[in-house]
Amino acid sequence: MSRTALGWIALGASASLVLSACGSGGDDGGPGEFDQGVSEVVNSSDEKGGTLRYAITSDIESTDPGNTYYGYMWNFSRYYARTLYTYASEPGQAAREVVPDLAKGQPEVGNDGKTYTVKLKEGLTYEDGSEIVAEDIKFNIARSNFGPDALPGGPKYYKEHLAKSGDYEGPFTDAEDPLEGLGGVETPDDHTLVFHLKEKFVDFPYVLVQPQSSPVPVDTEKPGERYQASPISSGPYKFEDEWTSGDGLALVRNDEWDPESDPIRTALPDRITVEEGVDQNEIDQRLQNGELDVDLAGTGLGPGAKGEAVNDEATKTRLDNPENQAHYFMNVNTKVEPFDDLACRQAVQYAVDRGSVQRAWGGKTGGTKATQVLPPAVPGANAEYNAYPSQDGEGDIDEAEAKLEECGEGGGFSANLAVRSDRPAEVRAGESIKESLERAGIDVTIEQFPTKQFSTSRVGSPDYVQENELGLALHGWMPDWLTGYGYFSQILHGSAIKKASNYNVAEFDNEEFNKTLDQVVKMDDPQVRAEEYEKLDQLVMEEAVLVPMVFHKPVLYRPDNLTNVYFNPSWKMYDYMTLGTTET
Repeated sequence: MSRTALGWIALGASASLVLSACGSGGDDGGPGEFDQGVSEVVNSSDEKGGTLRYAITSDIESTDPGNTYYGYMWNFSRYYARTLYTYASEPGQAAREVVPDLAKGQPEVGNDGKTYTVKLKEGLTYEDGSEIVAEDIKFNIARSNFGPDALPGGPKYYKEHLAKSGDYEGPFTDAEDPLEGLGGVETPDDHTLVFHLKEKFVDFPYVLVQPQSSPVPVDTEKPGERYQASPISSGPYKFEDEWTSGDGLALVRNDEWDPESDPIRTALPDRITVEEGVDQNEIDQRLQNGELDVDLAGTGLGPGAKGEAVNDEATKTRLDNPENQAHYFMNVNTKVEPFDDLACRQAVQYAVDRGSVQRAWGGKTGGTKATQVLPPAVPGANAEYNAYPSQDGEGDIDEAEAKLEECGEGGGFSANLAVRSDRPAEVRAGESIKESLERAGIDVTIEQFPTKQFSTSRVGSPDYVQENELGLALHGWMPDWLTGYGYFSQILHGSAIKKASNYNVAEFDNEEFNKTLDQVVKMDDPQVRAEEYEKLDQLVMEEAVLVPMVFHKPVLYRPDNLTNVYFNPSWKMYDYMTLGTTET
C-alpha cells in the first residue's frame, strides 16, 4: 500500500466565507444581540492564538471517532478526525449542505443508486507524516461495524446497508488481510473507495458525513477500545497526551495538517482543552465569568442559570435560543410488565402533564410542547397531530384511569423511571413526570444514572432494563440527519435493538413500521417520503411507545472573547470548527 504524497485538490465550502459573513459583535468584539448567532456569525475574526476552553458535566463518551454517538463528539472530533464529507461551515439553512472534506468532490452514484464512488484528495497526511489512503477509511468502517469485536458505541449504518457483508467476521481475525471479505467497500487504489449497497438508499450521503468515515491506519491497533487514548490525527489538532476518561484532554496543533486542503476548519486557537465531570452550575457560572468558553455538550445553560440569564437584559445579548431538532421524550419499554400491554402504555400517555414537563425544561425558552415524534424541521413532522389530546396539556386522568382498567391495572401499579443524573433539567422533568403519573395511581421511583453509563450499560442494556424493571426512561434524540429515516432508524427500527449501547430503548419491533421505513429510503420523491414518515410517526404514537415531551430549545451562552460564533443546524449546536478566542 503506497503512502506517496501526490498533491491535493481543495473543494467544498470556503472557511473564508464564515470569517467574512455578515454579523459581528461590534468593532471591539462585544456581545452582539439576542439570537444573533442563530442566523449569522457573531464576533467575526481571523485572529489566531490562545486557548479555547471547553467543559462538560459528564465524562466524554469516547474520543474514538469510530465509537461515538453523542452529537457533541461528532462535532468536536472533527478537530482531529477528518471525514469523507461534512456539512458546510455556514449559519442557517446553508449549513444543511453536504460538502467534501477528505473527498475531492461529490460521490458518483451508479447502478440505480446502489453504488457510490468517492475519490480522495491526494497528499493528505496524519500527524506522523504518513499518507492517508482509502484502506484506512475502509478499516475504520470495518472496526466500528463488523465482527464480534466491533466497537459498540456508534451507529451501524454501514453494516445495515453495505452489500456482501453478512459473512465478514470483522478486521480482528487471524486472516492475513483484515479487510478481506468486506465486499461492500472496494479500494481499487489508494485514493478511491467504491461503496456497494444492498439496496437503494437515498440517504447514504449523510452516512458518509459521520465520524466512522474518518481514517484510522490499518496497523495501529488490536481489538478493543484502546485507540481512544490517543487517536491519530488527520485534522488540525492532535492529542497533547494520552486521554484517560474523566481526566480531561488537551489538543495542540498538528503541523502535518494542510490548511489548503481543508476549507472547513479555521484552526484559530493554539490549544484546545476539555474539562470533564464539572457541575452544570459551575459551568454556567464560569462561562459568564470568562473562565470557560464553551459548554461541550451543546445543550445550553442549566435550569438555574437559564431563567436568570434570559431575564437579564445585559446578559441576554450573549444568548442564542435556537430550535436544535432535539426531542426529549419518555420511552415506554414494551418488554417490561405491565407496559407490554398497549392500554397500560396509553394510560401513561394520557396521564402526563406536558405543561409541567415544559416548565421543568425552562418554559417556552426551554422548548415547545410536543405531541408527535418527529422534530419540526424534519420533513413529515405534523405539529397538528395529537393522538392523546388533553386540555391545556395537563393530562386526562379520567382517560388514563380508564386505560388502567382496560389493561387490568385498575388499582394502579409501580414503575421505575430512569434519568441521567448529570442533566439537571432531565432530573427536574423526571420529578414532574412522577407527579403527573401518581395522579392516575402509577407510583414512580426515579432511578438516576450518569450519562456515560446511561446509554451503554444501564438504559442502553436490554438485559439490565428488564432485570431492574426500568419500564420508563427519559431520553432525548437528535436526528442523525434531517430526514425521517435519520431520526427514526436507530430509536424505533427493530433491527436497531442491541445488547449494549441500545438506543431503541422501548425495544419497539413492529413489522409494519420496519417494513415501511425500509421502503421509504428507496423512494426518489421527497414529498412522498415525507408523507410516509408522517404515517410512521402516527403509528408510533398509536402504539404509545414514546411519550412526547418537548422539542428542545437550548439557551446557549457565548462569552465576549469567543469569535466566529454561530449555531449550525446540522450539528445542532455551535459549529466548533470555526471558533476562536481573543484571550491569550
